[in-house]
Amino acid sequence: MALYEHVFLARQDLAQAQVDALAETATKIVEDNQGKVVKTETWGLRSLAYKIAKNRKAHYVMLEIDAPAGVVAELERQTQINEDVIRYMTVRVDAHEQGPTVMMRKGDRERRGRRDRDGDEGRGE
Repeated sequence: MALYEHVFLARQDLAQAQVDALAETATKIVEDNQGKVVKTETWGLRSLAYKIAKNRKAHYVMLEIDAPAGVVAELERQTQINEDVIRYMTVRVDAHEQGPTVMMRKGDRERRGRRDRDGDEGRGE
C-alpha cells in the first residue's frame, strides 16, 4: 500500500468538536476501504494568506494514511462534496514523519520562546 498525507481546511465558524467529527468521518472512509489512518493532527485555527469562500481563517487537519490509490480517490470525492471543507490536498510520500510534524513543533517552539522571554524580563537584567 502507498503512504499519503491528506490535509484539509475546514470553515472558521465550526466548533472544534465539528472539526474533530470531520476528521473522524475521513478516518472512517479510509478504514471502510481497507486503508488505515496512521496519525491525525489538528493544527488549529490559522490565518489564511488570502480569503477563501469569505473565510479569513480555517481549521487545519492532517491525516497520515496508509492505503491503496482507490481509497484516496474516494476520500477526495467525499471531501469535495462536504460544504464544511474549503480546501484539501493529498500528497503521496515515501515515508511518514516520525513524531510530531513540523507544524506541531513550530507551535512548541513559539510557546517555549514566549516562556523564555517572559522569564528573562522578570530578572531585571
